[in-house]
Amino acid sequence: MTKSEKVDFTIKILNELYPVIPVPLEHKDPYTLLIAVLLSAQSTDIRVNQITPKLFERADNPYDMIKLSVEEIREIIKPVGLSPMKSKGIYGLSKMLVEEYKGEVPQDITLLETFPSVGHKTASVVVSQAFGIPAFPVDTHIHRLMYRWGFSTGKNVIKTESDAKRLFPKELWNDLHLQIIWYGREYSPARGWDLEKDIITRTIGRKKVLQEYAKKKAR
Repeated sequence: MTKSEKVDFTIKILNELYPVIPVPLEHKDPYTLLIAVLLSAQSTDIRVNQITPKLFERADNPYDMIKLSVEEIREIIKPVGLSPMKSKGIYGLSKMLVEEYKGEVPQDITLLETFPSVGHKTASVVVSQAFGIPAFPVDTHIHRLMYRWGFSTGKNVIKTESDAKRLFPKELWNDLHLQIIWYGREYSPARGWDLEKDIITRTIGRKKVLQEYAKKKAR
C-alpha cells in the first residue's frame, strides 16, 4: 500500500468503528471543557468525569470560580492528582477570563496558551471540541498509533501533530483525533495489546513494530 492508501484505509476503518464519536470529557460549554481538559492531565477521563460535577456544582463559570479560594478548589479536585498545580491554574485562568475576556473563553489557540496551566494540547482540544475549529491535539494514544502505523517517527508530539496535519484532510481533524483516541484505548493499547484485534496496525503497521510484536509473542 502507498502512504496515501494507508491513510484512506485508516480513515475508512475509523469511520466504520466510530460513526458517532463520543466526547470523552463531560462538559456543557467552552469554560467547563477547558477546566475538564486541564484536570485530565496525567489523570483518566473517568476520574475527571467523577470530579467535575462536584466542582461545577460549586462553580461552573469563571465568576463563581474566583469566589472560591485556591485551597477550596484543591480540596474538591484532589482525587484527579496534581491538585496544587491544577487548583492554582483553575483559579488563575478564571481570574484572567473575568478581568480580560468578560468571562468568555477565547477561540484562539495562541491566546489560550497564555492562560495559566494551559498548554498547546489543552488549547487545541478546546478550540476543536468547543468551537469546531480544526485542530489535532496529540495525546499518548495518538502519539503511539501514529508511530505504530508508520505515519510519524515518534520523535516527539510536536512532530506527530505536524505529520498528522500533513497526512489527514483538515476537515477531518476534529473527528479523527477523537476516533484515534478511542481506537487506541479499545484496540491498540500500550499494555495488553492484542494485534489480532487491531485491524489497522495488523494491516498497515510499521514493519519494525510488527516484527517486535512477533518476537515477544514467540518468547
